[in-house]
Amino acid sequence: MSESDGRYTLDDVTVVMGTYNEEAAIETVLEDIDEVTDGRASVVCVDSSDDRTPEIARDHGARVVRQEPLGYGVAVRSALYEADTEVVITTDCDDTYPMERIPDFLDYVNEGYDVVSGDRLYWGADEMPAVNRLGNATFAAVASLFVGERVHDTTTGMRAYRRDVIDAIDWTQNTGLSAELLIRPLCRDYDVIEVPIEYDERLGETKLDPLEGGAEILGSILKVCGEERLRGLLR
Repeated sequence: MSESDGRYTLDDVTVVMGTYNEEAAIETVLEDIDEVTDGRASVVCVDSSDDRTPEIARDHGARVVRQEPLGYGVAVRSALYEADTEVVITTDCDDTYPMERIPDFLDYVNEGYDVVSGDRLYWGADEMPAVNRLGNATFAAVASLFVGERVHDTTTGMRAYRRDVIDAIDWTQNTGLSAELLIRPLCRDYDVIEVPIEYDERLGETKLDPLEGGAEILGSILKVCGEERLRGLLR
């Protein structure tokens, strides 16, 4: 944090991701992070790959934490807790997200927001498969109904969080963790903002079956919304 104005700087940022067999993209992602942050942000990868992903990540200065392949949410949750800075930014390792927006996300945190969520759907997400766009629109509509305010993109992988938000909430979901990471803060009245971001075609093959994964995400949204509604009633 800057001593002169109390604002967080790029030295206060850790970019985290779960990585699984992304050797086609991980180098590009890490190079982009390094370029846009002048090498000041830390990077943590929780990895369960059996290809060269962890070696490439280490060669580019990332801290790699190895674990068994237990799913997306388990890896990302572990990465969140491995970060030791006051601002944590999540991203995916497939080069779909604009790393050049990291400073913008940090600016929003410095404006007072607790969670800054990248909205891929604002500009249409043309590079996203049509079934994924339809699924994400459905997730957003369901979440909006239960949360009581308009939610645009529940499953984006690019968000910034204040450290205290991560530490204050018990994160429980796996495939649906990305939705949980938005819904619980909204339900607990944290200051959350969704900001439009570009979304690019991924490098390498997707690991998530859209139908099976979509059903799991929808189930997570319903479960988390139900838990948060009950929590609100019991307060």
